[in-house]
Amino acid sequence: MRLLPALRTGLIAALCLWAQGQDTPGKTEPANESKGLPPRVSADEYQAKAQAGAVTIGAEFVEHSVPTADGAYSTDDYVVVETGLFGPPNARLKLSSGDFWLRINGRKTPLYSQPYEPVSHTLKDPEWAPPPAEEEIKSETGLSTNGKLAEAPVRVHMPVKMQLAMEQHVQKAVLLEGDRALPQAGLLFFQYRGNAKSIHSVELIYTGPAGKATLTLQP
Repeated sequence: MRLLPALRTGLIAALCLWAQGQDTPGKTEPANESKGLPPRVSADEYQAKAQAGAVTIGAEFVEHSVPTADGAYSTDDYVVVETGLFGPPNARLKLSSGDFWLRINGRKTPLYSQPYEPVSHTLKDPEWAPPPAEEEIKSETGLSTNGKLAEAPVRVHMPVKMQLAMEQHVQKAVLLEGDRALPQAGLLFFQYRGNAKSIHSVELIYTGPAGKATLTLQP
């Protein structure tokens, strides 16, 4: 009977150690965890740069393209800006996509940065195309040339596995939010369905904890 308390104590200690190991941060990370894009060497590596207090912001307008570390995608409904924020050694900054605005063609009201979620539903992979047999164009009326009813057009979607992989790649490239150590880099999205060729001027506006800055980008 004297062994029972000791065994019970040992068992409880072992369970506690196992639970601590399970809760150790960084042991397992979600496959789709956002990480941001790798920052470039400096803000000089971007199309434009500007100073906001002690922070230097670099940015590049990439139109409807969506560059990631795993490949390039596109979206017809949004334009994209790749940005990087740099500071002195050990600098930190509270980041938010809501601190960025985009002025296109000198419009009085700039576009505000959009969250990733709505953007994810518009992504396209330029390297993917439906199977040729399913791409055939059929009559909009549903009638064949001999007057008989033809099959209704079938819309082919990207395989779910490819769709999820694309969305995860883009999510990892989005500019991280919250209190972060600099440098940080990532993508910003602004809703714009127009043709990129109609864009003649682009300005990225930052108003945030670091201060204010306006970057003139190349359309």
